[in-house]
Amino acid sequence: MGEFSTADYRYMARAIQLAKRGLYTTDPNPRVGCVMVHFDGSAEGSIVGEGYHVRAGEPHAEIHALKAAGSAAQGATAYVTLEPCSHTGRTGPCAVALAQAGVARVVVAMGDPNPQVSGGGIEHLKAAGIQVQVGLLEADARALNPGFISRMERQRPFVRLKMAMSLDGRTAMGSGESQWITGPQARTQVQRLRARSSAILSGVESIIMDDSRLTLRADQLALDNAAEIVQRQPLRVILDSRLRLPLAAACLREPGRTLIITTDQHSEEKRRKLAAAGAEIQVLPAEGGRIALADMLRWLADNEQVNELLVETGATLAGALLEANLVDELQLFVAPTLLGGEARPLFALPGITQMADQKRLTIKESRTVGQDWWITATPHAD
Repeated sequence: MGEFSTADYRYMARAIQLAKRGLYTTDPNPRVGCVMVHFDGSAEGSIVGEGYHVRAGEPHAEIHALKAAGSAAQGATAYVTLEPCSHTGRTGPCAVALAQAGVARVVVAMGDPNPQVSGGGIEHLKAAGIQVQVGLLEADARALNPGFISRMERQRPFVRLKMAMSLDGRTAMGSGESQWITGPQARTQVQRLRARSSAILSGVESIIMDDSRLTLRADQLALDNAAEIVQRQPLRVILDSRLRLPLAAACLREPGRTLIITTDQHSEEKRRKLAAAGAEIQVLPAEGGRIALADMLRWLADNEQVNELLVETGATLAGALLEANLVDELQLFVAPTLLGGEARPLFALPGITQMADQKRLTIKESRTVGQDWWITATPHAD
């Protein structure tokens, strides 16, 4: 990338830093940052305006940066983490706004995978006589929005599987009791994983056993803007092939939406009762009596705009997702405790009968949180 200067790298890094401020609030839109710089003959330049996208329906990062820059946007260089939009949605096209402000150069970290944009923003800028360069710190920019990119490029969410376990790889006692294996610091990190997600997925068995609420809680997030973040509760998605969810389930009484995905093998009477209790119910195709997982993910992407899906569930559903190669990332919390051989295992993977069948993972990061270990890993592609 010899075409980019040291200053270019510095200002794009700043734009990426700004985009991260929208980590918990932009859904279903991507996280985007923008920095406006005037060089005025200097190789170092100076920032005249900056901004980031805060939430869907509000101005995009470029608009915030242009407003901050005012007349200084004329002749400036704009550093943007994602290709400026060229279509009119809930807000106007940013490519048009940049051109109208007289910006001289635009440096874009990555093209927009959204088919509504996909090169259109760059072409509009070029047609307006603006110098455009693409690809600076692209890997960092892609890391901002794994879910949005997945939804646009693969038509399914980025699936993040969270599991908590003892040192001997157990997730609950034989009775199903599981609260709590990990400590409060680990649970804070789980809350933050929930906060960045469009939806939280669980199986009905886990809900029956734990009566999980699957909500964001401001006191556990431990963030300055926690009260603002919890205003958007991620969609709760429960896979329940036969509608066994209890009518008194705690998740039905919490703020936000609870969506039950089921098959046609359910009681119409129970369906009416669950709907009356506040659940939304969607019937999807079945495979062998169970919900077809790949179809379910596509449906969530297409109909609910789910970018990042956090899976918090038991061994059976977790194993099925791994077996189907539908897990993109694992978030594993390991507590320094032993639950013994009678306790429940982490994954149900009945297809593994010999060493050649083992599921290998790549550890991307490991750290301590309180007394626990937190491991981020990705499955090896088969």
